[in-house]
Amino acid sequence: MSDYVKRTIVKEEIPSQFVDSPRSVKVYLPPGYSELLSYPIVYCQDGNDFFTMGRIATIANQLILEEGVEPFLIAGVSVERSKRTSEYSPAGSRNQAYKRFFAEELLPYLENRYPLRRDPSARVLAGDSLGGTVSLHLALDYPALFRQVLSLSGAYFQPTQEQISAQADLSWLNIWMVVGQDETQVETNSGTFDFVYWNRLAKAHLEQRGASLSYREKPGTHVWGLWQKELPDALRHFFPALQL
Repeated sequence: MSDYVKRTIVKEEIPSQFVDSPRSVKVYLPPGYSELLSYPIVYCQDGNDFFTMGRIATIANQLILEEGVEPFLIAGVSVERSKRTSEYSPAGSRNQAYKRFFAEELLPYLENRYPLRRDPSARVLAGDSLGGTVSLHLALDYPALFRQVLSLSGAYFQPTQEQISAQADLSWLNIWMVVGQDETQVETNSGTFDFVYWNRLAKAHLEQRGASLSYREKPGTHVWGLWQKELPDALRHFFPALQL
């Protein structure tokens, strides 16, 4: 197990004209990392939570070292709790600025600094709850940049349903979704919501528009205890084991 715990994580401070500057980002480098190679990457909203409660770096090490999954980088983007809803919610006052930071500043900064593939199929957007929401909206707003979304109990309420429904064709989108079967009365900053209902509705709207969708409902509530257990399967979906 010791190999999985040895993680290389670099801290970056990314300047921005759109959000509070600089924005802290933790970058996980996989085992055997070399600047002579090129890598795909997972961009995580709530970056600190993905590393601490999701244990995503340890899970990535295990998949790469034990299962032969292709090495990938992880960028965990920090967020201030007090500003999270305003940045991540489609109705939030900082949402447009946050999405511009992501697409126009964060992406070029990291791609100029690390040997990352520039193809949208090599970029995965990951998020839990409202982090899943902003990840999907980033893909809908910037399909030339993002086509892969890893969604942990996404908060896909009415504004998101309307934006999905406004799309004529989503055959380019690859989305992996999980929601807990007990997430029927989740208290949030903006009210109590049935996440199972809204995820099922999003699934139906996405499928109607041709999105490639992997969907599951698992026992559990709206917490990292559920999401951490599902992360290995989610990462395997985007990074299948290399065939020898």
